Amino acid sequence: MGVWYKKYLQVYERPFAEAPQAVVEEVRQKIAGLQSENPVVTVSLIGYNEEKHLLACLWSLSEMQCKYPVEIIGVDNESKDRTAEIFRACGVPYYTETQHSCGFARLCGLNHARGKYHINIDSDTMYPPKYVETMVDALERPGVVGVSSLWSYIPDEEHSRWGLKLYEATRDLHLWLQSFKRPELSVRGLVFAYHTDLARKTGIRTDIIRGEDGYLALQLKQFGKIAFVRKRRARAVTGYGTVGADGSLFNSFKVRVVNGLRGIGGLFTKKKEYKDEESNLVKKK
Repeated sequence: MGVWYKKYLQVYERPFAEAPQAVVEEVRQKIAGLQSENPVVTVSLIGYNEEKHLLACLWSLSEMQCKYPVEIIGVDNESKDRTAEIFRACGVPYYTETQHSCGFARLCGLNHARGKYHINIDSDTMYPPKYVETMVDALERPGVVGVSSLWSYIPDEEHSRWGLKLYEATRDLHLWLQSFKRPELSVRGLVFAYHTDLARKTGIRTDIIRGEDGYLALQLKQFGKIAFVRKRRARAVTGYGTVGADGSLFNSFKVRVVNGLRGIGGLFTKKKEYKDEESNLVKKK
């Protein structure tokens, strides 16, 4: 994993009060220079109480290198901290979504998107310079209606660097194999992009806590292919919110391996349903 994100760590996991004003002004100017009145792609960031992460995310996005016209917008899921203030300080147009969930927040971003393509961005994640361009390149291919990529975790003192590498390599392999027949199960909202108009036709589920991204991918499959990008320039870097849900890194690894083995037969069959891991609801196309 490269160190392209190293400088952004100086404001990651830190309150906005500690952010250097020079950084805030730099981000503001660079984002203003990126914003297009006729965007091909809309990048929408969703955030709920992401004060300690949002500036780092915006800083990474402000340095994107993209040949396509872009607009960057935000969705504040009615945060109690300074999330909305950071959007304003960085000059990012944002909308307040009062109904709380990733589904409601992503739907709000989709409804306000002006671009042909819509890219979901999580505020606690940092994205490499060519991320947006690489995702749109994939969406420009004939027959592709959605695209998902991969992500890494920020190394720290609590997680072994080699343990992370093993975990990520195994997870990546499983997601890649799964993507051939069941791409909706390999999609994650922090690294997902799709055709705006098609997503508006299907909508985004708001009745589940997690899984709205995979269900959207399942619905989009009726229109074309969900591509899977493994290029390093499309690999995001994030914290431990998802991997920490099962406890230690080892336990998280074990849980995912066991679940993967249970469903290994599904890697080679196409199904017309998506099971949400939180609500256990099974929805069909």
